[in-house]
Amino acid sequence: MFDYDLENNEYENIEDCVNTVYEQASKLALDGVKRGIGGPFGAGIIYEKDNGRYVILVIERNTVLKSNDPTAHAEINAIRSACKLLGTRSLENCILVTTAKSCPMCLAAACWANIKTIYYSQSYESAEKSGFKDAEIEDYIKGHNYLIQEIKLSNSCCEFPFVEWNKKEEKEEY
Repeated sequence: MFDYDLENNEYENIEDCVNTVYEQASKLALDGVKRGIGGPFGAGIIYEKDNGRYVILVIERNTVLKSNDPTAHAEINAIRSACKLLGTRSLENCILVTTAKSCPMCLAAACWANIKTIYYSQSYESAEKSGFKDAEIEDYIKGHNYLIQEIKLSNSCCEFPFVEWNKKEEKEEY
């Protein structure tokens, strides 16, 4: 994780802020590739303050190889770190910045975190040329079901948690 001094880290211009994240995230990703920590991806979270200025909260890299965790993408790591730092599960006032277009898993995580804007530099084609299957997963989600066989086998016990959730009067929806 790359932490910033939150007090002395404000930007007036979003493009300057994004480019700083790109530079730092790329350095972390490059170091991670060289050290066998993860793939060539980096990401950061920028907080948009009420005064219209921007603060870099965290910058992370992909740590899939080191952690043996296929979900340890840079974006997921950045979202987790920013949520922990802010003490919330909603990053609605934040911007996700990635060195490459987010895979479908990371896009879904950004949706769950209420992130409304993502800046990215490299395309799926760049990732695909390097052996990553982001485009294949995107095709699968669009209905080209050749990656995974999905089988629905219903069991009524799986409904019980939903019934209990729906009975709660003071639930915190997300």
